[in-house]
Amino acid sequence: MNGRIALIGIPLDVNSSYLRGPAKGPFALVEALHCESANLWTETGHDLSGVLDHRGIVDLGDADQAFGRIEEAARKAGESGSAPIFLGGDHSITYPLAKGLKAAVGDFAILHFDAHPDCYHEFEGNPHSHACPFARIMEERLCERLVSVGIRTANGHQREQRAKFGIQWLEMKDRANWPTLSFDTPVYLSVDLDVLDPAFAPGLSHHEPGGMTTREVLDVIHAVDAPVIGADMVELNPDRDRDSVTAMAGAKILREIAGMMLLHCP
Repeated sequence: MNGRIALIGIPLDVNSSYLRGPAKGPFALVEALHCESANLWTETGHDLSGVLDHRGIVDLGDADQAFGRIEEAARKAGESGSAPIFLGGDHSITYPLAKGLKAAVGDFAILHFDAHPDCYHEFEGNPHSHACPFARIMEERLCERLVSVGIRTANGHQREQRAKFGIQWLEMKDRANWPTLSFDTPVYLSVDLDVLDPAFAPGLSHHEPGGMTTREVLDVIHAVDAPVIGADMVELNPDRDRDSVTAMAGAKILREIAGMMLLHCP
């Protein structure tokens, strides 16, 4: 890594199953990141003011081109030497992002934060729904290990998928007994903001009570013991946000992800 953080917007929400709105998420996250109510220092002691590269949004073309263009953007970002943070958008973008990044940087694990496992084989007839990215990722062996944190909506089919693909879940019902995670490969972080309890993040399409606090998410991120080589943040729906509460929570998590990227920078 060259010590730079690339911020890349992916304004796609056509694979959302409930509400549109996450396509506006990249713009709200960048606005919150630079809000004068906070600064660009991380809790790990890094000043982000000189290391953020705002690379704009990916031109997605039409629906048939979108995934290919997202994959290409991820590959180019990985090859650039900068650590990319992709701002969505709905969670369907993680599949082409993982595909492109693997082509550029090789093997990595995925640490996934979410209320939902997002491992349906297909959802409402759409194999590329935002409910399906991790089924596609595991089918194509795009990551060495998948750990999903904050899960609290899993049904029978998703539990079968977990067993089939060997996915590790840290479910909210077991919060008091979560193990300490350790990784022997670099890590990619995928943060669906609905991992947060709606009390902390009202600006989401899917409100699922019983979630994590912002501090609990940060604690897991700060404990990652391997290089963080990329990340995405998805599912912010500004149309449902109140006083930018969710966008500001996302910006806080984004800063701390960037700080962890820099922590392992040579």
